[in-house]
Amino acid sequence: MAKTGYGKRSAGDEDPHADPDFAHLSPRDAEIAVFIDHLEDGHAMGHKVIAAEHPRYGQQAVRTSAGRITLAGHLRWIKEHITVEDGSMRWVTRTYWSRTRRSVEWWANFARERHGKDVTEHYQSGLARVETASEEESAPEAQPAQPAEPDGADETAAAPEPEPSTAYQTLAELRSADPRMPLSDADCHSLESLVTQWLSRGATPHDVTKALTDGLPSDVTNPGGLARNRLEKKMPPMRPAKAKIRQKAARRARISRVITACGLCDADERTVEIVNGLCRECLAECESEGPLPVYTPVPEAFLPAQRDGDGRLLGADEVVDVTARVEELRRAAGLGRWK
Repeated sequence: MAKTGYGKRSAGDEDPHADPDFAHLSPRDAEIAVFIDHLEDGHAMGHKVIAAEHPRYGQQAVRTSAGRITLAGHLRWIKEHITVEDGSMRWVTRTYWSRTRRSVEWWANFARERHGKDVTEHYQSGLARVETASEEESAPEAQPAQPAEPDGADETAAAPEPEPSTAYQTLAELRSADPRMPLSDADCHSLESLVTQWLSRGATPHDVTKALTDGLPSDVTNPGGLARNRLEKKMPPMRPAKAKIRQKAARRARISRVITACGLCDADERTVEIVNGLCRECLAECESEGPLPVYTPVPEAFLPAQRDGDGRLLGADEVVDVTARVEELRRAAGLGRWK
C-alpha cells in the first residue's frame, strides 16, 4: 500500500464489472489492467511495485502496458497543489483509475473539477497532529503514613512496626509458592526495590511469583541470587504514561491548482506537452510495441437494445413493418419470395 492519501484512487461513476471490460486491449495489456482493477484503493501504482507482485510480467512490460492502458482511457496522473489555511503548501501526485473507458475530454473535465475542492476531511490524517505526554509513571509505591502521637504520649513507648510493602510480602510468601525459594528477611529487603519497579510497570504480585518460580532447577542453592538475577533480566518494559492525547482539529485544506502529468516519467504540462496522459517521449516508447489503443466511444446505434419483459423495445415510438419492402427488393434481385 502507498502512504496514506496516495496510491490508486477510483475516478468514480464506473460501470459494474463485466467480462469485456478490457477486451479492446491486447492480451498482455488486458491482463495487467484486470490486475490493477482488482487492487485496493490506496495501493501503490508504480510499475516496479506492480511488477514485484504480478506473477508473469516484469518492470518494463508493466511500464509499457501502463502507458498503453493510459492511452486507452483508464488511467491518469494528476498533480494537485494543496494549500492549507496555516499558509503551508505542497504538491501531491494522484493516480486516478477508471474501469470504464474515458475520453480525453472526460479526463480534462475531471481534472478541472478537482480545482478548488475542499480536501480537509479526505486528507485529515495527514494534516492533523497528535501530542502526547512524555512523562513516565515510575514513582515507587508510597509507604503508609504513621499516625501522629497523641499529646502526652510516653516517649519511651515503642513505635508500631510499619506494615510491610506489597513487594516485600510478595517475596516473603515465595516459599509458600515453591519450597525451593525460601528467601530470608535480608533477601526480601534487598530485593524489595526491584519488585517495586516490577509493580510500577504494571506487573502483579502473581506475575512476580510466576517469574521467580517457573522452570526452577531441582536444587536451588542460592535462592536470593537466583531471584535477583531473574528480577533484573526479566524486568518488564516501562509502562507508557497515561498520555493526555490531544488531536488538533485538521486545518482547512483545498486544491488551489491542478496540472496533468505523464504517467510514466512524472513530467508535467509545465515543461512538456501531455498527449492523452503521456509525454511525447513516453508516447513514442509505447508506439514501439504496435498500434496504440485509443478511446473510441461506441456509437449509440450499436449499443444493445433495451427491451421490456414482453420483448418490446423500450423507448420506441412505433414499430415499422418492412416486410413489403424486403420482398420488393428480393423480387428485383430475382431471389424469389422471402419467407
